[in-house]
Parts: sequence; C-alpha cells; structure tokens
Amino acid sequence: MRKICFYFCFLFVAISVFGNDTVRIRETQIPILIDRKDNVLFNLRVDSKQSKVLNHVTLRFGNDVKLSEIQSVKLYYSGTEAVQRDGQLNYAPVAYISREEVGKTREANRSYSVLKSEKKAPAQTVTLTCDQVLFPGINYFWVSLEMKPTASLVSKITAEMTEVHMDGKSSIVTIDQGSVVHRMGIGVRHAGDDGVAAYRIPGLVTSNKGTLLGVYDIRYNNSADLQERVDIGLSRSTDGGQTWEPMRVAMTFGEEGGLPSAQNGVGDPAILVDKKTGTIWIVAAWTHGMGNGRAWFNSQDGMDKNHTAQLVLAKSDDDGKTWSKPINITSQVKDPSWKFLLQGPGSGITMQDGTLVFATQFIDSTRVPNAGIMYSKDHGKTWKMHNYARTNTTEAQVAEVEPGVLMLNMRDNRGGSRAVSVTKDLGKTWTEHPSNRSVLQESVCMASLIKVEAKDNVLNKGILLFSNPNTTKGRHSITIKASLDGGLTFPNEYDVLLDEGHGWGYSCLTMIDKETVGILYEGSTAHMVFQAVKLKDIVK
Repeated sequence: MRKICFYFCFLFVAISVFGNDTVRIRETQIPILIDRKDNVLFNLRVDSKQSKVLNHVTLRFGNDVKLSEIQSVKLYYSGTEAVQRDGQLNYAPVAYISREEVGKTREANRSYSVLKSEKKAPAQTVTLTCDQVLFPGINYFWVSLEMKPTASLVSKITAEMTEVHMDGKSSIVTIDQGSVVHRMGIGVRHAGDDGVAAYRIPGLVTSNKGTLLGVYDIRYNNSADLQERVDIGLSRSTDGGQTWEPMRVAMTFGEEGGLPSAQNGVGDPAILVDKKTGTIWIVAAWTHGMGNGRAWFNSQDGMDKNHTAQLVLAKSDDDGKTWSKPINITSQVKDPSWKFLLQGPGSGITMQDGTLVFATQFIDSTRVPNAGIMYSKDHGKTWKMHNYARTNTTEAQVAEVEPGVLMLNMRDNRGGSRAVSVTKDLGKTWTEHPSNRSVLQESVCMASLIKVEAKDNVLNKGILLFSNPNTTKGRHSITIKASLDGGLTFPNEYDVLLDEGHGWGYSCLTMIDKETVGILYEGSTAHMVFQAVKLKDIVK
C-alpha cells in the first residue's frame, strides 16, 4: 500500500512540476556566418497539449567560447504547423533565412518569425524571456546567434539548452541533436550580390604571396548551366579569408561575334598557381551561340567556336589583381570528334618538377563523358592531353601523391562513390587505385582533393584532404576528410562535418597556412561560403 501511495505521489509531483508536454530541441550543424545578422543555433519544437505559455528558455555557452565576439542572442517564435504535415517530425515550418531570395539572405525573414527576446553582449548563461501564448498543437521557436564583424574565422561556438519554462514550470526536454561544435564562416557571395542571381562552381588557391583567390561562375540571370549569361568572377583575400575584396570579373566574352551576352557564356572555372613563376592561371569553357540550350547537349564535334565549346585560359602576373584577355587553346588539346571538352572545375596543381596540371573531361563521339588531365611543361605556353582515366566520369580533381605520380579523383555517373585512378606518365596510361569506387561515398557531384606535403603542415605528415557532400543521396553534409595513407583510407575519425544543410554541393580546398585549411563551397547558407578549419581539428 505504501509503495502504491509513493508511486502516485511521485507521479503527481512529476505531472505538477513538468506537465505532459515535451520540448524537442535540435542544434543545427551549419556554419555561423559572421556577415549574417541571424544564424540558426537551436530549433525548438513544442507539442502543446496542456501547456498554455512558454515563459523563457535558458542556454549556456561553453567555457572556451569567446563571449566578446558575440553581438547578440535572440529568441524567435515561428508559429504553428500545417495539418498536411501531421505525423512528420519537423523542426521548422519554413526556412527562416533564405539562401536564394535577394535581400533576405543575411537576416531572418520577419514574415516567418516574431522576435520575442534579444540579449546583446551576452554572459555565459543567457535567459531569453518571451511569455508566448502557445497555439494548440505544434509550436516552433528558434534561437539565433549574431557575431561581431571582428569575430575570428577559426572561433567555435558550443552551447547547451539548460532549461525551458512553460506555465511557470520546468519542462521535459528531449535533445534530438546536441553537442555540436558551431564553426564560423563568411558568405563570400550571396544571391543578389552585385545584382547577380546566382554564384556557382567554386575554385580556390593560395598564391605564392599567401593571397586566397576564389573563382566562380557569375550567373547573372538564373542558376542554369551554360548556355546562359555567365562570366568568371574572382574574389581576393589577403588576410586568410577574414575579409574579401570586391568581386573582379576575370573572364568575359560580352557580345562577341555580335551575339547576345547570354550566348557567349564562359564558366565552370578551375584555377592554379604556378609555384615556380607565381603566375596564376584560370581555365574555363566558352560557349558561343547554342541558342541558350544547355551546352552539355548542344556543343557539337569539330573545332570552331560556332559549333563546339572552346577551352580558354586567362592569366595574372600581379597576384590576381588583373587578368589577361582569354587565350584559346582548343586546337592544342581537343580531338575534333569530341562533342565537348572542358576542365574539371576547382583547382589545378604545380607538380614538383614544375609541370602544370588541370583535370579535364570530354564528351566523346558516342556522347559518353570521360575524365582525364591536361598538362604544360613550359609554364602554360603549350598544353597536351593523352588518354582518359575512366569512362562515364566527369568532374575530377588531381593531386601529386608521390613525385611524378598523379591521382585523379572523379565524379562517377554510376553514383554511390568516387572513382580513383593514378598515372605515372601524365595520362598516357592509367591504373585503377585500390580506393576506386569503395572508400569515398557520394551522390553524383563534384569534389575536391589536395595533397599537403609533410614539410608544409603542422602535423609533419603527408596528408590527402578531400571534401564533398558526404552522402549517397542528395547534396548535403559538406565534409572535409583526411587520409594519412595516400588515399587508401579516409577514417571516420579524420573528418569534420561543416554544413548538414542542402545546397548545390561543389567545394574546393586550399591550405591557408601550415595549420589551417580553407574551403570555398556551395553551402546551405550562401552561394559561396568560406570556412577555415585547423588541421588538428580534422586529424584529431
């Protein structure tokens, strides 16, 4: 009898203290953009059956967080759920901050969220009071973080939600995802910047002077691939990615031949630094005509610009400040039977012997794509191509894994994983690598691969760094991975998830200094996101 009485007394106390309603909390794993006024830190989902009012929430920042870099913490209420989504476990009714809507990419869209509380210059423990009357059913709240413009790119935020009060009582809290390390980022290019609809296809290198050079498509009218009005844009940073200079146009064809600019698009850039001379090269595909149909299908065999896409270069001898007029090298490297020859977007390399190498791809006479490389032995004056590495592959990246040995990491149309081949003779012959189609998972997308020599990094180990959407379906979960055994394995403990959100998924890596790797990628928070990650955070 006493046990029964004790049980009911305990149950009564539990109900009176906590009630029956549970708050579900999920931390986001997306970059905190220093240039945004709002960044989603926590999502809260309240299923209101009995509770009437959410009084306040309390969160606590980690001991290592630099509170002086935080501008403010905010609590928003975002209303209720649609009946048609009954039975689904969602954490937000809409995207609170758009990636696509011009003028709405850097702060919360107030049509979807009501600001209930804000604490500027917060202490380690923050209580956000709102006293929000709850709608019967599902209610959504979220916590936003705004950083100061001076916040360091390598700073991190850790936080936990310690308490949620409803109807004057502590509520039961279910943590659906927690213990997240939130990393800083910069939106180098947002939708609408400079009047442009979309920015796509990142490439990134570090010049001999330490300048970061990011290239990308300037897609003026929409996000469509060539053929459209597309130029090659470039952004420079001389402080490790903390700030970026105004965009430059590195390559454009305007109204060449009297055709509209939308039928003179040039895109899908790759960039490399000649480590011996300091000259910087960009390679891109120029499409002339084609009636605004997709160049992938409309480029034809032959060699002249009126029928087939042209492979063009531009170079800079002043650290990326100014660029030469386009240099057409189609006749040097294209087979007339091919329908379309273009580069593997991203970055190229300088081999230890000074050879310049870009990844390539071409659509053959049977309309099957194939990936390979092109190279220059005379610092970019002339270029050669040999044989493809693997059929039915497209966007690839190249790394010199041993002196004279090139690894080509390829997008494979079969899906599911990356294709990998190596060559010791600049592409005359290729050998399938043991990691081929087995180690690096992926849906069909572009990826990045760079080799970092032991002498060039703080770990004093030869490292391969790789980035891509780490999934076999969709384009999300942008991740950096590391291999210490020449690409045979990329252990799970050697990776960092940067952005779990959905985007276009392309990325490009470069070393900023011996301690830090930089990445420019198509993220869920901006068209071109830059982040800096310490090597010791990857190889733990």
